[in-house]
Amino acid sequence: MSKTQFPKVVVIGSGSLFFGRQAIWQMVHSPHLNRGTLSLVDKDPQRMEKMGTLAEKVAADTGVDLRIEVASNWREVLPDADFVVLSFAEDTVRYRGLDCQISEKYGIRMCSGDTIGPGGIFRTMRELPLIMDCVADVERLCPEAWVINYINPSAVNGMAIARYAPRIKSLALCDSLHMPHVKIRYAKHAGVIDDESEWNAELDAAFDMRIAGVNHFTWMLRAEFQGRDVTAQIAETLRQVVVTETMDGDRSAKAIHNHAIGYQLFELFGVIPVCVSHTKEYLRFYQGHGVLPDAIPPLSIWETDMRYARHEAMWRQVDDFISGALPISQYMANFGPDHATDVIENMVGDLGKPFYINTYNRGAVSNMADDAFLELLCDLDMDGPLPRPVGEMPRGLRGLQEQILDTHELTAEAVVKGDYALLRRAMMIDPLTNSIADADAILRELLAAEREALPDHWFSQVMT
Repeated sequence: MSKTQFPKVVVIGSGSLFFGRQAIWQMVHSPHLNRGTLSLVDKDPQRMEKMGTLAEKVAADTGVDLRIEVASNWREVLPDADFVVLSFAEDTVRYRGLDCQISEKYGIRMCSGDTIGPGGIFRTMRELPLIMDCVADVERLCPEAWVINYINPSAVNGMAIARYAPRIKSLALCDSLHMPHVKIRYAKHAGVIDDESEWNAELDAAFDMRIAGVNHFTWMLRAEFQGRDVTAQIAETLRQVVVTETMDGDRSAKAIHNHAIGYQLFELFGVIPVCVSHTKEYLRFYQGHGVLPDAIPPLSIWETDMRYARHEAMWRQVDDFISGALPISQYMANFGPDHATDVIENMVGDLGKPFYINTYNRGAVSNMADDAFLELLCDLDMDGPLPRPVGEMPRGLRGLQEQILDTHELTAEAVVKGDYALLRRAMMIDPLTNSIADADAILRELLAAEREALPDHWFSQVMT
């Protein structure tokens, strides 16, 4: 696209409640996007129509000339696309529940179950084949488009696209390190600001924060304010929260005990984990083996019923916006920009903002391979992401990063090739696996439980 054009953004899986509503908000609000086209694709016709109607109402209410398309087949809207955002998942609440419940029987506890452990492997098995089908159609119908993967496991799917569809321009995202919000949060911990309203360009330049690692296993490798290391100060605020916090508020498995775990991991590794809600799931320490402090019990696992209730409430809200029971003005006030659409706006508008992107390392972490697929602070324009230098990954953490990368890379290769031997090897080197027999049992039981969601070729290879 030329600099004078407005983009066509295709969202595949627009019924995603954690992306679709925010994408509409940003497409309407951004002057770099709101005279373009937003194509909403979802194979569920009811969800597709709901999100399309919501987008039309929001665009009409704000008076912008955003063109809205809806489709149940992405091939209908891919021609002329500039960006293709992948945000779909097949009945993910139910399947993640199965992943976590069956794995727990064999001593693997997952609070999220969508990136590491059996949950990450099986989510890749469910989603990646369709991702690669979509990418093949992108290459045929809109070969110049940027593909943005927003489907977990983001690193696995992102590296699969990069390695097995190398002609496609692609990057992978996760909302856990959405800029500038993540930087502002840690600026508060560092005492740089007391309130978000104080944040400005001068403070942004003075607070040098660098995060790196495999997606969901990311660590703050640098935190300096005006040249002074403030890592210990940030960690101390975490410790103080541990002392005073109660168990009120969000009681989901991903949310509880995060400050206590974060501070304990800082004491172990000397750097601060920045995605503790997921990072705790990557480590064997919280699986219930041995003795843990009273403040840190074994991980609670994914709670299917709670998630269904949350999703139902979100759809009721969408219905209320569509019916008029809730005014569109409330939608405008309650929602905000999303990471993917922020990145698209930055690329189209050449705004020069840095973002955390899952991409090849290319020397950013100096003691890891150039082709390590990491989440890194990147400068970003229509030519793609360019990682900023970070420095070294601390010894010990580097070894864990490499183990996770090997698990992810084997998973991606196994699923793309449909190779059960490689899949089994990925399971055996996963950091949560403790027993060959248990790992094999998990594979067999999950294959049986999720057969309707998986390609047939897996079942001809499994030895009984």
